Amino acid sequence: MQYVPPSRDLAAFNCQYCHAYSHQHWYAGGARHFVRSNAPFSEGVAGIFASELTAPSLLDLSKTLSCVGLTNVLFSHCANCRKVSVWVNNSIVFPVAGSAPLPNRDMPEEIQRDYEEASSILDKSPRGAAALLRLCIDKLCGQLGDPKASINENIKKLVADGLDERTQKALDAVRVIGNNALHPGQIDITDDRAMAASLFRLLNLIVEKLISEPKVIDEIYSGLPQGALEAIEKRDRKK
Repeated sequence: MQYVPPSRDLAAFNCQYCHAYSHQHWYAGGARHFVRSNAPFSEGVAGIFASELTAPSLLDLSKTLSCVGLTNVLFSHCANCRKVSVWVNNSIVFPVAGSAPLPNRDMPEEIQRDYEEASSILDKSPRGAAALLRLCIDKLCGQLGDPKASINENIKKLVADGLDERTQKALDAVRVIGNNALHPGQIDITDDRAMAASLFRLLNLIVEKLISEPKVIDEIYSGLPQGALEAIEKRDRKK
């Protein structure tokens, strides 16, 4: 299913807590019902918000709320997990989570941590997010190639080993844009959230091509009857 990032203009999007695409009930500051749909809501709204807003992790948020008018504060309540997100103006301030698509489930754990860190700073620092995603590509290419080689050398080796052109373009796009985030050149990504956000999609596509697809093919192929596998091996030896 396509990822739909949270937005105060939408009645449904992927929840920051459960990640499911779910309907959201909206409320304005002070827990007044903020009309976004006709869906009923019977629970004690004040109690739900109180349980969230008294958590120790929200001490910093309370300082933020004291500096803004309540008209700038909104609450979205997920119909799936029934948890509350707090918005100030157009951004979620709690929970502290990224708005990028979820990482591909086959992404190596170490790279996934960098991906999630990049997602958490996307809105505040597109440049920082792009730099972290460039690091993700460097680590991924190192795992698939030579850990001691440069990212450029590893991409070259992957191409020599038969990497398709589209995946190569995706790798180089993240590499070049990430490099410019670290060392500003012809591409200035300082305030370009859209460009930084596109790199998350590219990284997921790269993992899909380099890890997920080969994994599925190998699993299906290894499940073929032994006789068929031997016949294929014999056929290929004749080439």
